[in-house]
Amino acid sequence: MALRAGFLGGGNITDTHARAAVACRSLEIAAFHGQNREKTERLAARYGGRAYAHLDDFLAHRPMDLVVIGSPSGCHAEQGIAAAGRGLHVLVEKPIDVTTARADALVEAAERAGVHLAVIFQDRLQPEVVRLRGLLQDGALGRVLLVSARVKWYRPREYYAESRWRGTLALDGGGALINQGIHTVDLLQWLLGPVTRVQGRTARCLHAIEAEDTTLALLEFESGVVGTLEATTCAWPGYPRRVEITGTAGTVVLEGNRIAAADLKAPREAMPSLGDSSATDETTPVVADALPHQRALEDFARAVETGGPPACDGGEGRRSLAIVEAIYAAARSGRAELVQTRGPR
Repeated sequence: MALRAGFLGGGNITDTHARAAVACRSLEIAAFHGQNREKTERLAARYGGRAYAHLDDFLAHRPMDLVVIGSPSGCHAEQGIAAAGRGLHVLVEKPIDVTTARADALVEAAERAGVHLAVIFQDRLQPEVVRLRGLLQDGALGRVLLVSARVKWYRPREYYAESRWRGTLALDGGGALINQGIHTVDLLQWLLGPVTRVQGRTARCLHAIEAEDTTLALLEFESGVVGTLEATTCAWPGYPRRVEITGTAGTVVLEGNRIAAADLKAPREAMPSLGDSSATDETTPVVADALPHQRALEDFARAVETGGPPACDGGEGRRSLAIVEAIYAAARSGRAELVQTRGPR
């Protein structure tokens, strides 16, 4: 029997979540709630389910097994805690929230309620990214030495000007780093292990927003790997995310979500086949391809049904946020900052 999902939010990402859910055999759409009633009703008319004007009424809808949260980032923990308190499983769009303190509160609430909690970092389920992680785990690059990551995307003026929350500290938690760059932050620590110390600089280069639109960071990993990270929404027309990982046995380049190059000392037949040359659509504000989110929803439904772990549970989702917090703190202080990895006991 399919699980019944409710959706919180009325913007572009909730539309993507709904499109992804329609394609999932394991899910049925039950209900929608968002601050903009007109948008919420339009989503319900398009995808099915009931539109609710009030959060409490939405959470009381039955039958409903889980909620998918796509509201502004600063609302994630509050809404997730409310859903967990009603016995609903919680799948939240990245980031888990805008502070680790709120993230910890959500993780603890889900544990108390005995419900599943996961964060949508869909790149963890991309086939070529999974293949890259397998290469690293198999030692194909030898001892990893360094990594460089670039997220040079573009967002037009309207992206921020027509939103009440994007680029604000209260609801977005920051700018290009916590919103766009956090996908790559999660990917780096998932592929290469914990980040222990960071340095950072932020700037508002182009957009008239409260937060930064450009971040540069130096990363030190527990393993001894060192790395650089660039994240911006100023790079017109926008380019696929690029990650270059170098080890003692070669270098692998991830472009978008495909392995673009694998220059290894191992025999050529041991190298992975390269993915297609299509670029990710995340360089633009609207996600056209809902398949990555479909994988994330199907993964969460499997976790709920089997009791197994999701691709990125709440504790894992906290890790990338802790790195982002440390980079922002380093940018403010002008000093290197330790990453506070301790979460709920």
